Amino acid sequence: MNPYDVLIVGGGPAGLTAAIYAGRAQLKVALIERLMPGGQVASTEWVENYPGFKDGIGGAELMQQMEAQAKRFGLEILSDEVQDGEWSAHPKKLIGAGGTYFSKTAILATGTAPRLLNVPGELEFKGRGVSYCATCDGPFFKEKDVVVIGGGNSGIQESLYLSRFVRSIQLVEILGHLSAEKILQERVLQNPKFSFLLGTRVLSINGKQKVESVTVQDTRSGQIRQISGDGVFIWVGLQPNARFLEGKLTLNPWGYIQTDEHMETSVSGVYAAGDVRAKGIRQITTAVNDGTVAAESAVQHLETMNP
Repeated sequence: MNPYDVLIVGGGPAGLTAAIYAGRAQLKVALIERLMPGGQVASTEWVENYPGFKDGIGGAELMQQMEAQAKRFGLEILSDEVQDGEWSAHPKKLIGAGGTYFSKTAILATGTAPRLLNVPGELEFKGRGVSYCATCDGPFFKEKDVVVIGGGNSGIQESLYLSRFVRSIQLVEILGHLSAEKILQERVLQNPKFSFLLGTRVLSINGKQKVESVTVQDTRSGQIRQISGDGVFIWVGLQPNARFLEGKLTLNPWGYIQTDEHMETSVSGVYAAGDVRAKGIRQITTAVNDGTVAAESAVQHLETMNP
């Protein structure tokens, strides 16, 4: 057994940034990612709020550059999904679907996944009209009429991209107003393809072989009606990818990993970074910050182990 110095779980902005810093510290570093590195940013069509790119940059391109930079400093990428671990062990033991890995320290950067609506028809029609990714599935709905659920930043950003392909978008938001940033609201309100159902909740997604309609209810009047649509795109928040840590590390009531200011979790030598960490703001810039701090904290921890 020849353990890694730092083993990073998750290949989004936080994980790749941690890999860059740990690699530059001349450590033996590997990153475990079940899919392609990049996280949710890789499926974002355009990023305008990451510093250094005055006209913005494609999400996939940004993450490709981060990955290439991390590899330049010796990062090894392992294709697997961590399902369990012995986090207090020395070295730490990470158990994946395809193997077992050992490391002196670990950085958890597993990110988040789209939150489900949990209404009838959602799971039944997933992949048959129900989607959580405009970049992935938007082109399949060319000149179609679709329903979008969610008026926050993600919902509006994805909807604006979706509007390139579809004929019309009915945007459903349970709040009585859009909650996205003002600049995004202005763009969507000026787009003639949009109509809005505010103060409206989704009761079910309906169809036979594929999505045909959505049943909604006005939260003020209680009126129930059906709106037609060839597809439903859902953006109603995120949930942390941390279920495999329940009972092992301290999580907050919503399932996010609790850390101190050094990104250390309730277990010494185990750190968390990015959207999976309990914090107030989840952006690419905050993920990069977390990854930096987590890696530097891991370096200091290793120095105390081997003075």
